[in-house]
Amino acid sequence: MNRLDGKTVLITGGARGIGRCCAEMMMREGAEVAISDIDIASARQTADDIGVALALQHDVTRLDDWHAAINATRDAFGSLNVLVNNAGIVIPGSVESLDEADWDRTMDVDLKSVFLGCKAALPLMATGTPGSIVNISSIAALVAGHNFAAYNAAKAGVLLLTKSVALHAARKGYGVRCNSVHPAFIDTGMVDEVVRADTPQQAREKLAKQVPLGTIGTVEDVGWAVVYLASDESRFMTGSELKLDGGLSAM
Repeated sequence: MNRLDGKTVLITGGARGIGRCCAEMMMREGAEVAISDIDIASARQTADDIGVALALQHDVTRLDDWHAAINATRDAFGSLNVLVNNAGIVIPGSVESLDEADWDRTMDVDLKSVFLGCKAALPLMATGTPGSIVNISSIAALVAGHNFAAYNAAKAGVLLLTKSVALHAARKGYGVRCNSVHPAFIDTGMVDEVVRADTPQQAREKLAKQVPLGTIGTVEDVGWAVVYLASDESRFMTGSELKLDGGLSAM
């Protein structure tokens, strides 16, 4: 407990899944947490359910929305110490089957949003150090699939963008670290959206067969990684990628 005492946090895509879990876990560790989501009704419901202080409507593909979310967090808490770039989508498709609109949408939500978030947050975060940016990427940044062309490309972009931001912040002396987290299959509603199976249980069993540990991950597995990267325990870690894949990338 209290690993994040005194920290102020903004989590995008915080209404459900990994984002919601991170909010709950970071609050338990002492942080003041704001969640943002394009679905403001769900964000407000989540805030009521778990006691988050601030819920914000936020289109992560728009710079003006980023400034509004960051300013609201500053006004509520006085600072911003931790940014968790979690919002994301998956649109399956091969390089031939994927249409241009779905490619652009994936790049906007999964990659451009991280660029905009880091760009908008760094000036404020540099005044309230130590700071930490945690970018939720995917094992798909490192292990490709034939039918995830846009998702692979966007999440690989997050991996290298994270390193560039980390080096920039270090060079500027901002006291802000930047790292990425790379989960494999996590037990969220997204599994049901992208895996064809007769039942949710069959979808999860199908994915688990691909993982050396024989199971898919939980949102808590990701949440603990985010808590660590947000805390001062990881003060010497920047520009790094943390894989949570049950051994998948070791094969």
